[in-house]
Amino acid sequence: MQYIILDMEWNQPWPGSYAAKKPLPARLRGEIVQIGAVRLTEQQQVADEFQILIRPKYYRKMNRKVASLTGIRDSLLRESGVPFPEAAERFRAWCGEECVFLAWGFDDSAVLHENLAVFGLDDSWISRWYNAQLIFNAQTDGSSAQKSLSSAMQIMGIEPTRAAHNALGDAYHTALICARLELARGIEEYDRAVLEHENGFHGAELPGCLQRSVHHGFADKQQALEAMAGSENLCPVCGGPMRAGRWYSQPGRRFLTKAVCPADGAYYIRVRLVREEDTLQANRLVYEPSQELDERYAALSGAPKRRRRVRRSARHKKPAAAAETEV
Repeated sequence: MQYIILDMEWNQPWPGSYAAKKPLPARLRGEIVQIGAVRLTEQQQVADEFQILIRPKYYRKMNRKVASLTGIRDSLLRESGVPFPEAAERFRAWCGEECVFLAWGFDDSAVLHENLAVFGLDDSWISRWYNAQLIFNAQTDGSSAQKSLSSAMQIMGIEPTRAAHNALGDAYHTALICARLELARGIEEYDRAVLEHENGFHGAELPGCLQRSVHHGFADKQQALEAMAGSENLCPVCGGPMRAGRWYSQPGRRFLTKAVCPADGAYYIRVRLVREEDTLQANRLVYEPSQELDERYAALSGAPKRRRRVRRSARHKKPAAAAETEV
């Protein structure tokens, strides 16, 4: 068995743009523009590397924030990028047989599955996929908090030697971390690690999760939640608009609401807001109703509203004598 340590960069349309509204053959939260991977042997030794640039078909104009972060420009993709089906086939051939995929976080797996689906390509060959971040947490401090790749490198005393926000650079640094972990044990204990990861809310698609998406570029909480209850609040079955109820705040900048589709019924929407430089990112998960979620929502919606106690200043208090004579 071999371990393929993967990282990708993908482009996203700007909210409200024509590309964001254009219907696609399948759901696509981001179109991959770069794949980087490092192979670890069964003995967890770095073997070889793979990288490829991809010329996008659907989100052709690079989002300026993505371009600024990654350094990937439209001109570079036009000159050096290949169509996604070709890139996927070359990557699959490089991976070979009997491999396990690891990435830092949950997003890469979901985005790769979606890109394969939108092009009508087989995705069975990437079925064995694990979040290296959870294995790292379980074998270091045991926390459920998300850690950036750079933070994990500092904890392990690994000096960066490749560029950040580059698919191959991030894959290489992730591979150096993975080489110091007990990967076989981590994979064996992985299901428990997922369940302990703050109930999977940071991205694990636990049973009952029908849809997951990541949205960028919100100025504040109000704008993000309005979008999650408005233009982005689409039914996971028919794709039609849903009507959302009140958002209930939970720890960790999380919010829960119940949304109803006229055709397909009710769903629960869970959103977590994450700071991205000067904007907010919204991680949105759609769940089918369950007894646990029904009870949680009922407890939140039935809880009495907390009222702020208004303190009156000393100069507005009535004199004691006057107060005693009032009827």
